[in-house]
Amino acid sequence: MITRDEISILLDHPVYDGDGNKIGDAKHVFLDDASGRPEWVTVKTGMFGSSESFVPMRDAALVKDHLEVPYRKDKVKGAPNVDIDAGGHLSVDEEQRLYEYYGINWDSVLTDPGEHDRGTGTGTADTGTAGAAGAAGAAGAAGAAARPGGAAGTPGAAGGAGHRAEARTGPRDDAMTRSEEQMHVGVERREAGRARLRKYVVTEEVQQTVPVRHEEVRVEREPITEANRGEAMEGPEISEAEHEVTLHEERPVVTTETVPVERVRMTTEEKSEDTTVRGSVRKERIEAETEMDEESGRRGRDVPGRGRE
Repeated sequence: MITRDEISILLDHPVYDGDGNKIGDAKHVFLDDASGRPEWVTVKTGMFGSSESFVPMRDAALVKDHLEVPYRKDKVKGAPNVDIDAGGHLSVDEEQRLYEYYGINWDSVLTDPGEHDRGTGTGTADTGTAGAAGAAGAAGAAGAAARPGGAAGTPGAAGGAGHRAEARTGPRDDAMTRSEEQMHVGVERREAGRARLRKYVVTEEVQQTVPVRHEEVRVEREPITEANRGEAMEGPEISEAEHEVTLHEERPVVTTETVPVERVRMTTEEKSEDTTVRGSVRKERIEAETEMDEESGRRGRDVPGRGRE
Protein backbone atom coordinates (compact mmCIF):
# COMPACT_ATOMS: atom_id res chain seq x y z
CA MET A 1 0.00 0.00 0.00
CA ILE A 2 1.31 3.44 -0.95
CA THR A 3 1.74 5.78 2.03
CA ARG A 4 1.06 9.49 2.19
CA ASP A 5 4.78 10.20 2.48
CA GLU A 6 5.32 8.64 -0.96
CA ILE A 7 2.76 10.78 -2.76
CA SER A 8 5.25 13.53 -3.60
CA ILE A 9 7.56 10.91 -5.11
CA LEU A 10 5.07 9.46 -7.56
CA LEU A 11 3.32 12.64 -8.74
CA ASP A 12 4.27 13.59 -12.30
CA HIS A 13 6.20 10.35 -12.61
CA PRO A 14 5.47 7.44 -14.97
CA VAL A 15 2.89 4.74 -14.26
CA TYR A 16 3.60 1.28 -15.69
CA ASP A 17 1.55 -1.89 -15.93
CA GLY A 18 2.73 -5.26 -14.67
CA ASP A 19 4.47 -6.02 -17.99
CA GLY A 20 6.64 -2.89 -17.87
CA ASN A 21 4.60 -0.89 -20.40
CA LYS A 22 4.10 2.78 -19.68
CA ILE A 23 0.48 3.81 -19.18
CA GLY A 24 0.98 7.51 -18.53
CA ASP A 25 1.98 9.92 -15.78
CA ALA A 26 0.51 10.18 -12.28
CA LYS A 27 -1.19 13.58 -11.87
CA HIS A 28 -3.44 13.51 -8.75
CA VAL A 29 -3.85 11.32 -5.68
CA PHE A 30 -7.11 11.01 -3.73
CA LEU A 31 -7.06 10.19 -0.01
CA ASP A 32 -9.66 8.81 2.32
CA ASP A 33 -10.88 11.72 4.49
CA ALA A 34 -10.81 9.73 7.72
CA SER A 35 -7.86 7.36 7.43
CA GLY A 36 -5.76 9.55 5.15
CA ARG A 37 -4.73 6.55 3.08
CA PRO A 38 -4.16 7.02 -0.67
CA GLU A 39 -7.05 5.34 -2.47
CA TRP A 40 -6.99 6.54 -6.08
CA VAL A 41 -4.47 7.99 -8.52
CA THR A 42 -5.32 9.70 -11.78
CA VAL A 43 -3.14 8.82 -14.76
CA LYS A 44 -2.76 11.17 -17.66
CA THR A 45 -3.01 9.08 -20.83
CA GLY A 46 -3.40 9.69 -24.53
CA MET A 47 -0.85 10.66 -27.14
CA PHE A 48 -0.57 14.16 -25.74
CA GLY A 49 -1.76 13.42 -22.21
CA SER A 50 -5.15 14.93 -22.86
CA SER A 51 -7.22 12.79 -20.48
CA GLU A 52 -6.98 11.41 -16.96
CA SER A 53 -8.20 8.02 -15.77
CA PHE A 54 -8.72 6.82 -12.19
CA VAL A 55 -6.73 3.77 -11.03
CA PRO A 56 -7.13 2.14 -7.58
CA MET A 57 -3.99 2.18 -5.44
CA ARG A 58 -4.82 -0.75 -3.17
CA ASP A 59 -2.62 -3.12 -5.27
CA ALA A 60 -0.17 -0.52 -6.62
CA ALA A 61 3.53 -0.52 -5.79
CA LEU A 62 6.13 2.23 -5.88
CA VAL A 63 9.22 0.92 -7.70
CA LYS A 64 12.17 3.33 -7.59
CA ASP A 65 10.70 6.48 -9.12
CA HIS A 66 7.60 5.11 -10.85
CA LEU A 67 4.31 3.49 -9.95
CA GLU A 68 3.29 0.00 -11.03
CA VAL A 69 -0.36 -1.05 -11.19
CA PRO A 70 -1.80 -4.48 -12.09
CA TYR A 71 -3.84 -3.13 -15.01
CA ARG A 72 -3.05 -2.79 -18.70
CA LYS A 73 -3.12 0.54 -20.50
CA ASP A 74 -6.31 -0.19 -22.44
CA LYS A 75 -8.05 -1.13 -19.19
CA VAL A 76 -7.01 2.15 -17.55
CA LYS A 77 -7.98 4.25 -20.56
CA GLY A 78 -11.42 2.63 -20.62
CA ALA A 79 -12.19 3.52 -16.97
CA PRO A 80 -15.45 5.45 -16.44
CA ASN A 81 -15.17 9.21 -16.67
CA VAL A 82 -15.63 10.92 -13.33
CA ASP A 83 -16.47 14.58 -12.79
CA ILE A 84 -14.77 15.80 -9.63
CA ASP A 85 -16.71 18.38 -7.65
CA ALA A 86 -15.26 21.72 -6.64
CA GLY A 87 -14.02 20.27 -3.35
CA GLY A 88 -11.98 17.60 -5.11
CA HIS A 89 -14.01 14.63 -3.81
CA LEU A 90 -15.33 11.38 -5.26
CA SER A 91 -18.93 10.53 -4.50
CA VAL A 92 -20.04 7.12 -3.25
CA ASP A 93 -21.65 6.26 -6.57
CA GLU A 94 -18.60 7.32 -8.55
CA GLU A 95 -16.25 5.30 -6.40
CA GLN A 96 -18.47 2.25 -6.44
CA ARG A 97 -18.72 2.46 -10.22
CA LEU A 98 -14.92 2.62 -10.53
CA TYR A 99 -14.35 -0.30 -8.18
CA GLU A 100 -16.85 -2.42 -10.08
CA TYR A 101 -15.11 -1.55 -13.36
CA TYR A 102 -11.77 -2.80 -12.00
CA GLY A 103 -13.38 -5.98 -10.69
CA ILE A 104 -12.93 -5.09 -7.00
CA ASN A 105 -15.74 -6.22 -4.72
CA TRP A 106 -17.43 -3.22 -3.14
CA ASP A 107 -18.12 -5.05 0.13
CA SER A 108 -14.43 -5.91 0.47
CA VAL A 109 -13.64 -2.21 0.17
CA LEU A 110 -16.01 -1.41 3.01
CA THR A 111 -14.57 -4.12 5.27
CA ASP A 112 -10.87 -3.39 4.68
CA PRO A 113 -8.76 -2.94 7.84
CA GLY A 114 -9.07 0.61 9.09
CA GLU A 115 -12.45 1.23 7.46
CA HIS A 116 -14.14 1.53 10.88
CA ASP A 117 -12.41 4.89 11.26
CA ARG A 118 -14.05 6.34 8.18
CA GLY A 119 -16.97 8.70 8.33
CA THR A 120 -15.70 10.87 11.14
CA GLY A 121 -15.43 13.76 8.73
CA THR A 122 -11.96 14.90 9.78
CA GLY A 123 -9.79 16.33 7.01
CA THR A 124 -6.05 15.86 6.58
CA ALA A 125 -4.87 19.33 7.37
CA ASP A 126 -1.14 18.63 7.02
CA THR A 127 -1.55 17.81 3.32
CA GLY A 128 -4.23 20.37 2.60
CA THR A 129 -6.91 17.76 1.92
CA ALA A 130 -10.21 19.28 0.93
CA GLY A 131 -12.12 17.26 3.54
CA ALA A 132 -13.61 19.30 6.41
CA ALA A 133 -15.60 18.82 9.58
CA GLY A 134 -19.22 18.14 8.82
CA ALA A 135 -18.45 16.15 5.67
CA ALA A 136 -19.12 12.99 7.65
CA GLY A 137 -22.82 13.72 7.81
CA ALA A 138 -23.16 14.07 4.06
CA ALA A 139 -20.89 11.11 3.45
CA GLY A 140 -22.75 9.02 5.94
CA ALA A 141 -26.06 9.87 4.35
CA ALA A 142 -24.73 8.93 0.95
CA GLY A 143 -23.41 5.69 2.37
CA ALA A 144 -26.72 4.88 4.00
CA ALA A 145 -28.57 5.50 0.75
CA ALA A 146 -26.15 3.30 -1.16
CA ARG A 147 -26.26 0.40 1.32
CA PRO A 148 -29.48 -0.77 2.93
CA GLY A 149 -29.41 -0.57 6.66
CA GLY A 150 -26.69 2.08 6.78
CA ALA A 151 -27.04 4.75 9.44
CA ALA A 152 -26.51 8.28 8.21
CA GLY A 153 -23.60 10.04 9.80
CA THR A 154 -22.52 7.11 11.96
CA PRO A 155 -18.82 6.27 12.22
CA GLY A 156 -19.23 2.95 10.43
CA ALA A 157 -17.75 1.46 7.28
CA ALA A 158 -20.55 2.81 5.10
CA GLY A 159 -20.21 6.32 6.44
CA GLY A 160 -16.84 7.09 4.88
CA ALA A 161 -16.93 4.84 1.84
CA GLY A 162 -16.65 6.81 -1.37
CA HIS A 163 -15.49 10.01 0.32
CA ARG A 164 -12.10 10.47 -1.34
CA ALA A 165 -10.33 13.81 -1.24
CA GLU A 166 -7.58 14.83 -3.58
CA ALA A 167 -4.18 14.97 -1.91
CA ARG A 168 -2.44 18.29 -2.30
CA THR A 169 1.27 18.48 -1.67
CA GLY A 170 1.89 22.12 -2.36
CA PRO A 171 2.00 24.17 -5.54
CA ARG A 172 3.03 22.33 -8.69
CA ASP A 173 3.80 23.70 -12.11
CA ASP A 174 2.68 22.19 -15.39
CA ALA A 175 6.19 21.33 -16.56
CA MET A 176 6.80 17.87 -17.95
CA THR A 177 9.88 15.81 -17.26
CA ARG A 178 11.64 14.49 -20.35
CA SER A 179 13.83 11.44 -19.85
CA GLU A 180 16.11 9.49 -22.11
CA GLU A 181 18.21 6.39 -21.97
CA GLN A 182 21.98 6.63 -21.99
CA MET A 183 24.21 3.89 -23.29
CA HIS A 184 27.06 2.81 -21.06
CA VAL A 185 29.63 0.53 -22.67
CA GLY A 186 31.84 -1.72 -20.59
CA VAL A 187 34.09 -4.65 -21.38
CA GLU A 188 34.08 -8.23 -20.26
CA ARG A 189 36.89 -10.76 -20.45
CA ARG A 190 36.05 -14.01 -22.19
CA GLU A 191 37.89 -16.92 -23.76
CA ALA A 192 38.70 -16.20 -27.41
CA GLY A 193 40.65 -19.33 -28.32
CA ARG A 194 43.47 -21.65 -27.35
CA ALA A 195 47.14 -21.90 -28.39
CA ARG A 196 49.49 -24.83 -27.85
CA LEU A 197 53.04 -25.90 -28.57
CA ARG A 198 53.35 -29.15 -30.54
CA LYS A 199 56.65 -30.94 -31.27
CA TYR A 200 56.92 -33.28 -34.22
CA VAL A 201 59.71 -34.85 -36.32
CA VAL A 202 60.51 -34.07 -39.96
CA THR A 203 63.29 -35.48 -42.20
CA GLU A 204 65.37 -33.09 -44.25
CA GLU A 205 68.02 -33.74 -46.91
CA VAL A 206 71.29 -32.07 -46.02
CA GLN A 207 74.46 -31.74 -48.10
CA GLN A 208 78.04 -31.29 -46.99
CA THR A 209 81.34 -31.47 -48.94
CA VAL A 210 84.31 -33.28 -47.34
CA PRO A 211 87.76 -34.10 -48.87
CA VAL A 212 88.57 -37.80 -49.40
CA ARG A 213 91.86 -39.41 -50.53
CA HIS A 214 92.63 -42.54 -52.57
CA GLU A 215 95.74 -44.30 -53.92
CA GLU A 216 96.52 -44.76 -57.61
CA VAL A 217 99.24 -46.91 -59.27
CA ARG A 218 102.10 -45.16 -60.92
CA VAL A 219 104.78 -47.12 -62.82
CA GLU A 220 108.28 -45.81 -62.38
CA ARG A 221 111.18 -46.90 -64.59
CA GLU A 222 114.87 -46.42 -63.82
CA PRO A 223 117.94 -47.40 -65.85
CA ILE A 224 120.43 -50.03 -64.69
CA THR A 225 123.40 -48.42 -63.07
CA GLU A 226 126.32 -49.65 -61.10
CA ALA A 227 124.39 -48.86 -57.98
CA ASN A 228 121.45 -51.15 -58.78
CA ARG A 229 123.10 -53.70 -61.03
CA GLY A 230 123.45 -56.25 -58.26
CA GLU A 231 119.72 -56.15 -57.43
CA ALA A 232 118.82 -56.30 -61.11
CA MET A 233 120.86 -59.43 -61.74
CA GLU A 234 119.22 -61.43 -58.94
CA GLY A 235 116.94 -64.18 -60.05
CA PRO A 236 116.67 -66.03 -63.34
CA GLU A 237 117.61 -64.38 -66.50
CA ILE A 238 114.35 -64.96 -68.36
CA SER A 239 111.19 -65.72 -66.38
CA GLU A 240 107.64 -64.68 -65.61
CA ALA A 241 106.81 -62.89 -62.34
CA GLU A 242 104.11 -60.83 -60.64
CA HIS A 243 104.26 -58.10 -58.02
CA GLU A 244 101.14 -56.87 -56.24
CA VAL A 245 100.50 -53.53 -54.48
CA THR A 246 97.46 -52.80 -52.28
CA LEU A 247 95.64 -49.59 -53.09
CA HIS A 248 93.75 -47.56 -50.43
CA GLU A 249 91.05 -44.91 -50.57
CA GLU A 250 88.95 -42.86 -48.15
CA ARG A 251 85.14 -42.91 -48.20
CA PRO A 252 82.68 -40.58 -46.36
CA VAL A 253 81.13 -42.09 -43.24
CA VAL A 254 77.85 -40.52 -42.02
CA THR A 255 76.77 -40.67 -38.38
CA THR A 256 74.18 -38.56 -36.48
CA GLU A 257 73.94 -37.37 -32.93
CA THR A 258 71.18 -35.50 -31.09
CA VAL A 259 72.15 -32.19 -29.60
CA PRO A 260 69.92 -29.47 -28.00
CA VAL A 261 69.73 -26.34 -30.11
CA GLU A 262 67.10 -24.04 -28.48
CA ARG A 263 64.37 -23.68 -25.83
CA VAL A 264 60.83 -22.73 -26.96
CA ARG A 265 58.00 -21.50 -24.75
CA MET A 266 54.71 -19.56 -25.16
CA THR A 267 53.85 -16.26 -23.51
CA THR A 268 50.91 -13.88 -23.95
CA GLU A 269 50.85 -10.14 -24.41
CA GLU A 270 47.91 -7.73 -24.53
CA LYS A 271 47.21 -5.55 -27.54
CA SER A 272 44.77 -2.62 -27.47
CA GLU A 273 42.55 -1.60 -30.34
CA ASP A 274 39.54 0.67 -30.78
CA THR A 275 36.16 -0.98 -31.40
CA THR A 276 33.01 0.88 -32.38
CA VAL A 277 29.91 -0.21 -30.43
CA ARG A 278 26.43 0.56 -31.68
CA GLY A 279 23.21 0.29 -29.68
CA SER A 280 19.68 1.63 -29.45
CA VAL A 281 18.50 4.02 -26.76
CA ARG A 282 15.05 5.45 -26.22
CA LYS A 283 14.44 9.15 -25.77
CA GLU A 284 11.35 11.06 -24.87
CA ARG A 285 10.36 14.02 -26.98
CA ILE A 286 7.93 16.72 -25.89
CA GLU A 287 5.81 18.68 -28.30
CA ALA A 288 3.03 21.15 -27.79
CA GLU A 289 -0.37 20.79 -29.40
CA THR A 290 -3.27 23.17 -29.32
CA GLU A 291 -6.82 22.20 -30.14
CA MET A 292 -8.96 23.87 -32.78
CA ASP A 293 -10.51 27.12 -31.66
CA GLU A 294 -14.10 26.61 -32.79
CA GLU A 295 -15.02 30.28 -32.42
CA SER A 296 -12.12 31.70 -34.41
CA GLY A 297 -11.68 28.68 -36.70
CA ARG A 298 -7.91 28.83 -36.25
CA ARG A 299 -5.63 26.02 -35.20
CA GLY A 300 -2.78 26.64 -32.85
CA ARG A 301 0.76 25.92 -33.95
CA ASP A 302 3.37 23.83 -32.25
CA VAL A 303 5.97 25.55 -30.16
CA PRO A 304 9.07 26.11 -32.35
CA GLY A 305 11.75 23.56 -31.84
CA ARG A 306 9.46 20.98 -30.18
CA GLY A 307 8.62 18.72 -33.09
CA ARG A 308 8.55 14.93 -32.73
CA GLU A 309 11.30 12.81 -34.13
